[in-house]
Amino acid sequence: MIQTLFGTVEQEPSLLEKLKSGVQKTRAGLVSALEDALQGKKEINADLLDELESTLIASDMGVRTTEEILERIRQRVERHQLNDAAELKGLIREHLLEILQASERAPAHVAEPPAVILVVGVNGSGKTTTIGKLAARFKSEQRSVILCAADTFRAAAIEQLEIWGERTGSPVVRQSPGSDPSAVLFDAVSAARARKVDYVIVDTAGRLQTKENLMAELQKMARTAKKVIPEAPHEVLLVLDATTGQNGLEQARKFTETSGVTGIVLAKLDGTAKGGIVVAIARELDLPIRYVGVGEKVDDLLPFDAEKFIASLFEI
Repeated sequence: MIQTLFGTVEQEPSLLEKLKSGVQKTRAGLVSALEDALQGKKEINADLLDELESTLIASDMGVRTTEEILERIRQRVERHQLNDAAELKGLIREHLLEILQASERAPAHVAEPPAVILVVGVNGSGKTTTIGKLAARFKSEQRSVILCAADTFRAAAIEQLEIWGERTGSPVVRQSPGSDPSAVLFDAVSAARARKVDYVIVDTAGRLQTKENLMAELQKMARTAKKVIPEAPHEVLLVLDATTGQNGLEQARKFTETSGVTGIVLAKLDGTAKGGIVVAIARELDLPIRYVGVGEKVDDLLPFDAEKFIASLFEI
């Protein structure tokens, strides 16, 4: 089952196969490299640990997570609980799953629609495309959607969102370019409440996490949503481009500090060998990964499942 803002829905049977296809590059960069390092090795020594360290860091697992894994290995060797290098792959898999599961949190339950989702991120992260795919996913769950064009800085952003609105059969609430984003948000949330629409997905201006005035605008939008629905926004999803690796982690840290991010959408995971950033985000920020993008098709935005993600990496 997949947890949503309105409860649970059936998990699609093809999820594991889609994940396996989407993480091929990461699997080659991480698991295949681990297997190469361990092949033919029996003794767990300093040279082997150095090789494991290089492999884990190269996959963007992060220094902190890598050090934790190596320390766990050393402790088990000292206690004579681990003698054979062949067991290391299983130990690493176990630790990565623990990290991802520790950051998992169910989304806030929405008793009465609309559920308001703010989608934030830097320019080029895949934000608007992610919104379109989210709308398609919600529609496939028999939920109604309104899209809010609150990225008023770029006329092209409004047009792009309207294309997704047409594709998914979702109305788009918009104003002219340069309008106050909070005013557009107010209109969208008010319309959704009046029409009893299930979801309002809000496109916000792509912004650098260092721009304080733009970050303040996000906070203003959240306050505006609360004027209509006190519990809103129910989710603040940060879209990160998986190919940016550790830079994405720093983006996530800044956004979390200023805009109350509740979950991560990791786009373009299929385009990188450094999918270890999934684990680094979970470990460093204690934020749940909500969705991962594994392709360009509309149904290539998948709900994140820690067990299936780890299985997609470690199982053939």
